[in-house]
Amino acid sequence: MEQFELFRIESPCRGVCQSSAKGFCKGCLRSREERFHWHELNEVQRRQVIQLCKARWQRLLKARQERLLSDQERDLPYGMEGEEVQDLFTTPLDHPVKPSH
Repeated sequence: MEQFELFRIESPCRGVCQSSAKGFCKGCLRSREERFHWHELNEVQRRQVIQLCKARWQRLLKARQERLLSDQERDLPYGMEGEEVQDLFTTPLDHPVKPSH
């Protein structure tokens, strides 16, 4: 048994809980079905959902970068137009750090 199998996989919810135009959570990038049925999933299925969220995050970052480098207004994946999506894999701050000038 691998070590990560000893620990319960918690929900990736970031407390944003708003759906994009395509039904993906703006905070955690789970689909509607993944959010609604999270409590019914076993640990293997939860791990798969987390991996899907990571892949979606990477795809979204890549699409944003490509948009910045091109002159075209391309649609972003998962209906995330104009949305700021938090980094799913860092600890959220209670008090955001303001940039110094």
